[in-house]
Amino acid sequence: GEQQMLAIGRALMSDPKFLLLDEPSQGLAPVIVDVVVDTLVRLKKEGIGILLVEQNAEIALEIADQASIIEQGEIVHRGTAAETRANTQVMNTYLSVG
Repeated sequence: GEQQMLAIGRALMSDPKFLLLDEPSQGLAPVIVDVVVDTLVRLKKEGIGILLVEQNAEIALEIADQASIIEQGEIVHRGTAAETRANTQVMNTYLSVG
């Protein structure tokens, strides 16, 4: 968890225009995950682009504008985060939510 937080902090020190994040919630305590998500939402609002790979659908869809779901190397769904959240078939079939 500490290494993940350090990596994100280090990336932010360079005043990035774009962040590529792979599983930023992995290994973090739930309270720290909330802080990371809030920070990423704020950075997005400030105009920093974010490409996020995240298995936790709730986190990913909270941060994302667009969502792509990949299963076994194939894109099985593309849409806005709002469309994806509203699509119960996609949420139940691919994201184990609901």
